[in-house]
Amino acid sequence: MATTKIYVVYYSLHGHVETMAREVQRGVNAVEGVEATLWQVPETLPSIILQKVKAPPKADDVPEIRPEQLVEADGFLFGFPSRFGVMAAQFKAFFDATHEIWEKQALAGKPAGIFWSTGFHGGGQELTALTAVTQLAHHGMIFVPLGYTFGSGMFEMSEVKGGSSYGSGTFAADGSRQPTEIELQQAFYQGKYVAQFAKKLKN
Repeated sequence: MATTKIYVVYYSLHGHVETMAREVQRGVNAVEGVEATLWQVPETLPSIILQKVKAPPKADDVPEIRPEQLVEADGFLFGFPSRFGVMAAQFKAFFDATHEIWEKQALAGKPAGIFWSTGFHGGGQELTALTAVTQLAHHGMIFVPLGYTFGSGMFEMSEVKGGSSYGSGTFAADGSRQPTEIELQQAFYQGKYVAQFAKKLKN
């Protein structure tokens, strides 16, 4: 049986989405016969701005992806921080650069999940994913939401928790808050869930 390839593609400014992405990757790799590769999209902010917002260095073990490399994968998990309820401009710029593979509909029929980070409760925990679905639709990709398959973790009320039926998520607050154990559990679960879906679809 051929290996199912999943690309976990993310943008992270302060590291929250990167942390989630690595957990998503672990979840994907937990499925036999499925292999996850971690990628990051190019930064568009100049270095002077990155310094002013105190952004940490980008992960040196995660290569930047080019749009044409997407066609190599059997499925995807896309992760990004929210900006006013939509994906960060860096990730939108990456999708904007996929016009050549869009013309060929080279990604049509491939499954994709979405994960994210927002500042606070009103920052787009559902809207960020919902607005991102338009990118998948134009490429003909199959959006794979979690629904409520994460079980009791979906109904957690004793602590602040990101994520929704659309996918896994975290809250960054002012930047100091890091993904919690239950948020990372949901990220791992999402990676595994999408990997199983992609494997079934391929085989």
